[in-house]
Amino acid sequence: MNSLEQDKARSPENTGQPPSPAPPGQATASPVRLSRVAAVVSVLVVVGFLAGFIPRWHQRNLLRAETVELATPSVAVVSPKPSHAVAGLVLPAEVRPLLEAPIFSRANGYLKRWLVDIGAHVEAGQLLAEVDTPELDQQLEQARAQLAESEAALALAKTTAERWADLLKTASVSEQENAEKQADYKLKSATVEAGRANVHRLEQLQSFERITAPFAGTITVRNTDVGDLITAGSGTELFHLAQTRTLRVYVRVPQSAARGITTGQSAELLIPEIPGKKFSATVTSTSGAMSTDSRTLLTELQVDNSQDEILPGSYAQVRFLDPRVSTALTLPSNTLLFRAEGLQVGVVGPDDKVDLRSVNIGRDFGQTVEVLAGVGPTDRVIVNPADSLVSGTTVRIADASPTTKAP
Repeated sequence: MNSLEQDKARSPENTGQPPSPAPPGQATASPVRLSRVAAVVSVLVVVGFLAGFIPRWHQRNLLRAETVELATPSVAVVSPKPSHAVAGLVLPAEVRPLLEAPIFSRANGYLKRWLVDIGAHVEAGQLLAEVDTPELDQQLEQARAQLAESEAALALAKTTAERWADLLKTASVSEQENAEKQADYKLKSATVEAGRANVHRLEQLQSFERITAPFAGTITVRNTDVGDLITAGSGTELFHLAQTRTLRVYVRVPQSAARGITTGQSAELLIPEIPGKKFSATVTSTSGAMSTDSRTLLTELQVDNSQDEILPGSYAQVRFLDPRVSTALTLPSNTLLFRAEGLQVGVVGPDDKVDLRSVNIGRDFGQTVEVLAGVGPTDRVIVNPADSLVSGTTVRIADASPTTKAP
């Protein structure tokens, strides 16, 4: 009999005896082990589920966010900036003398000599030239002779009138004859007065033989020479005199800045040929009305030129130092939308929705334009807006910085 058979013979079923009870620790070992195995399996199942679900859920959210992001237009924005041109308003100007006058001759004749040439500084009353007037001299001599003749006739008429007045007292002459003599005396008196006036007129004309300066200044033009025929009233000027120690500067201020110009306001005169040199100027007056052809205000300034550094007639520029105008805002030119309603810009609101606003444009500086109304300094204006942009569109700010530099 082998060992296997012996074991079967000893089993309770074969011996007829009840099985002996198992030890307490050995009786509970199998159920605990099963529960642990079940827990481990459950954990593994949950971990496996989470490991498969969470990546898919995350991927689905990423795809949804990416879809929304791609569906939302991305725009760049810029905020309006104060106009730098207003703080230093520079305008083209024309420089002219404070006083200038063409010098003509009032006497006919020939130029005897000239004493000053272009560039000469003269004083008021200084002799510029002399004119030889032979015809005028002869007329003056004739007028003086006629005056002497009239004075002699007057003396005779006076004596006759006095004598006939005495004869009338004795009834030696009639009243009619006396009246005729008195009237003849008055006629001769009037003739003498007319002769004296004519002599005085010719003497005044003869004084124009000496051409003098009406005020102190600089000779800028000489259009005559010795021997030239001088004809009064011909319209040909002999000299041109200009006062250059003080200069007038004329500038046309555009309508948008005209209200900031006041009398006494300071400015700087800039001459292109004198780089780095600034001449102080002061506003003396304005025309008081806008020019209808250019919509500008003609403004006059004065500048000291005692050193003769500025040439009258030069082109210059005027920079107003303190124009009293409200500072306008500027935007890049590529922010404008040309619509049937007029010029508009797209403004991104706090909710990232577009609001199309109409704007009023002032001066055009090329890459930037002056905006008079429609936007504020804190608005976010879209750069290079699409032609299809409409109000209410939700957009995404590509660069959230409100200080995006304009081109």
